[in-house]
Amino acid sequence: MAVNVTMPKWGLTMKAGKVTKWHKSEGDAIQKGEPFFEVETEKITNVVEALASGVVFQIVVPAGTKVPVGTIVAVIAELGEQPERIEGIQTAEVIEGAAPAPGRPAPAPTGKPPKKKFVPATPAARRLAKELGVDLAFIEGSGPKGRITEADVKRFHEEGPPAPKATPLAAEMIRQEGLDIAVIEGTGEGGKITKQDVQRSLDLIERGEINAPVKSIPFSGMRRSIAENMHASLHNTAQLTMFTEVDVTEMIRFRDMVREEYKKDDTVRISDNDIIILATSRALKHHPIMNSTLIGEEILLHDSVHMGIAVALPEGLIVPVLRDADKKGLLEIASGARELARKAREGTLMVDEVTGGTFTISNVSMFGVDGVTPILKSPETGILGIGRVKAKPAVYNGEVAIRSMMFLNLTFDHQVVDGAPASEFLQTVARYLEDPYLIMT
Repeated sequence: MAVNVTMPKWGLTMKAGKVTKWHKSEGDAIQKGEPFFEVETEKITNVVEALASGVVFQIVVPAGTKVPVGTIVAVIAELGEQPERIEGIQTAEVIEGAAPAPGRPAPAPTGKPPKKKFVPATPAARRLAKELGVDLAFIEGSGPKGRITEADVKRFHEEGPPAPKATPLAAEMIRQEGLDIAVIEGTGEGGKITKQDVQRSLDLIERGEINAPVKSIPFSGMRRSIAENMHASLHNTAQLTMFTEVDVTEMIRFRDMVREEYKKDDTVRISDNDIIILATSRALKHHPIMNSTLIGEEILLHDSVHMGIAVALPEGLIVPVLRDADKKGLLEIASGARELARKAREGTLMVDEVTGGTFTISNVSMFGVDGVTPILKSPETGILGIGRVKAKPAVYNGEVAIRSMMFLNLTFDHQVVDGAPASEFLQTVARYLEDPYLIMT
């Protein structure tokens, strides 16, 4: 019996996924548990395994297409079975499709259409095409089995023909150089753009005979995922940020003491961030409302602290999750955080390592920044921004002295928690960093 393969749902916040690669093609045999396709979500890519054995009867969603969870992406059938093919996207509309975004209409195709053959079209489509003087051979049908509809004819007449096709190499050259495919004349079969056609356009640009294109960066992948998450966070929460300056001179002294103790052990490396994670995870146990998530009509108070640790990558920001941080000692936190950062930079994080966080820390000190107003990672209630440590004059024991000072910046969801309990939590974190030995109490 045929099996419909759907876009999986990983985590409470996942709403859609992008199919980035198919490991099998239609007609290929496949065994249960074999890698079937790859899905990009939450800024990482994971492989989805086949849930059944058989033959890949149909790939419904092409690579490069983003669809909501639950959408049928493929069909696996038994050998010899011929189920009805699925037309279009089932259960939901495509969010970000494989078809290119609409741009300015391309010029009329330079190649001639193939020899006249029967083109499936509705009677209404044929009448309208005759009235408008449109050749059905140039239109791609959206109806059952590719049948051209009246709407297809209208769209073709209003928007013009689709952008000309290009060979894979030519398409990649066009993408890298930021060229407008619509103005490149293709000399290949059927008007297809070739490598030579693209090179000819580049030569014209170099000689100044035509203007160079404006460079563009695709708004996709991790960048688009970050944008969508941040916009949703600001739209769905009531965010407020409060600041406090902390004297972390003792924290620095404590860090150096630990480093000196383990200087002969290359496996032990302690950073300021590790101590901050330790202090914050312990403070959250005393202020459970800050270790919560807002899901629908309920505020969930979590027993364990699953700490999100923001890691900056060249292509954007990713937040791996250190699970049960409140149950770990300083050395365990340091080792776990370092391993997550390594996986993030190598692109090997798994889905459960970037989902399920209950609180997040975003440290911008390495960028020489004093403060930040971090945006919540929904549905979490709080995120703590960490500024750089800076030596400057401060009052200490009634006298002015040079101390190591640092700003803490707490953003919280005012729907879940009021300013007073949020500020109490922030002061607890501050006290722990001012005197790290209090963490043990």
